[in-house]
Amino acid sequence: MSVASEILTALRSEEHDPVRLLRSASNLLGDEIAVMSSFGAESALLLAFVAEAAPDMRVLFLETGKHFPETLAYRSELARFLGLTNVQDIKPYLAQVKDRDPTGELWAFDPDACCQLRKVEPLDAATLSFPVLVTGRKRGQASTRAALPVVEEKPDGQVRLNPLASWSADEITDEMKRRGLPPHPLVSKGYPSIGCAPCTRPVGENQDARSGRWAGLSKTECGIHTAS
Repeated sequence: MSVASEILTALRSEEHDPVRLLRSASNLLGDEIAVMSSFGAESALLLAFVAEAAPDMRVLFLETGKHFPETLAYRSELARFLGLTNVQDIKPYLAQVKDRDPTGELWAFDPDACCQLRKVEPLDAATLSFPVLVTGRKRGQASTRAALPVVEEKPDGQVRLNPLASWSADEITDEMKRRGLPPHPLVSKGYPSIGCAPCTRPVGENQDARSGRWAGLSKTECGIHTAS
């Protein structure tokens, strides 16, 4: 799975320009790269860069079965708006859901297990063959991401590209407006970070953007970005 050093060098040379980074990655890696997108509050900008660089790049959306209806509608609307031609829904295994979460309430008493079932396991299976994955994570989203690099090498050899790592929320908002990108409908209702409906709450002014995720719990990540 390790990415050749010359490819890593080429990618790092483009890390200050998201579109050039994504275009280079697509040219160098072809089908061996995929984008992970939640189609959440700030997803439109990264996906606009993807559409500009390589509109046929594979985009993976985790359809957990617990999303807000607004997110599912936005996923379809944004893909059409940007002209993305290769968006794929990744779903949890039906048999595993029936066995481990038959009532659909696992999130209420064991959110880690719910994320493992509905996010980590299906995404691990879907991305296992990709040496490079693209994410929309930013350093300013939470303290756990403060040192996030643009080109990130994982312990298992997989590389994650975080083209927006250094972008602030204001910069992203300004660029989305400049490009005329449609916002997620829940942003105007106080959701600066949007996950599954049962585990996401609006946040107050000056709060951490991700403080509405698993509110009241020590949990800050679902696990898809923390596993090796």
